[in-house]
Amino acid sequence: MAPAAAAKLGDLAHLLPPSWRAIITSWLAEDTPSFDYGGFVVGESEEEAILYGKSEGMLAGRPFFDEVFAQLGCTVQWRLDEGTYFKPQGKVEVARVRGKARHILLGERVALNTLARCSGIATKSFRLADQAKRAGWKGIIAGTRKTTPGFRLVEKYGMIVGGIDAHRYDLSSMVMLKDNHIWSKGSIPDAIAAARSVCGFSLRIDVECTSEQEAIQAIEAGADVIMLDNFTPDQLKTSSHKLKEQYSARHADGPHTREFLIEMSGGITEDNLSSHLLPHVDIISTSSVHQSVSHVDFSLKIVPRHGRSGV
Repeated sequence: MAPAAAAKLGDLAHLLPPSWRAIITSWLAEDTPSFDYGGFVVGESEEEAILYGKSEGMLAGRPFFDEVFAQLGCTVQWRLDEGTYFKPQGKVEVARVRGKARHILLGERVALNTLARCSGIATKSFRLADQAKRAGWKGIIAGTRKTTPGFRLVEKYGMIVGGIDAHRYDLSSMVMLKDNHIWSKGSIPDAIAAARSVCGFSLRIDVECTSEQEAIQAIEAGADVIMLDNFTPDQLKTSSHKLKEQYSARHADGPHTREFLIEMSGGITEDNLSSHLLPHVDIISTSSVHQSVSHVDFSLKIVPRHGRSGV
């Protein structure tokens, strides 16, 4: 079944930090560190190129594509909005780029690589979110921090365009205590206490738990998010229900009541997602939306003068 239409997005470019344009500059510098031999061949005639989408997917990454060409003195006119899901019959026109020939070709590969991966992540994210929505699940699908160094901004942006939660952006965004933190500190309560002493009230503490007993320790110590890691669907169903019931206001006595979110992580894919969409699970986090995803296929072709708009 084809996914439903994407929701209308606001201008997500407003999320990007002031430093993001410098990242684009570094990409261009990396791609042409010395002589531009191909640019010498084509020269500086004014040209127009068509961006084609050639495989099914969701368009994501317009701000990065725009900035690549803006830094090269080119303009981009889009035919499709950010977050549009398209299924071309052969190929579909996505945008047109106008500028000097050598500048278009200087930006071509940097822009296409970025757009292809960002769109691939958005597509995968959207498909998982759409599957959960169709099943009537009310929780949150989230990515992870298993992103590509130097490319995290684009990958997290793609998740958001695709309609899932980007999860923590970096080590400073939320406290996540995993097995190495707990082993190093000695226990789950000690690790949580140490974290809370410095992160204060403004950051959530998410604790990775490999058993129901560890989850109880984390809840009692004041964790905000309990990550049930690599639980089977049956284990997840039993434990998530038991933990929520045990610490709910109906069954707990006063000070024993706890508020927390249950997160499930470990091996989640589009194929097995449905078995994890359980009523007492609040968050399902998965790296499958950004690791080893298929990219959306785009190409950029300079068109003959008689085929240009306005000519």
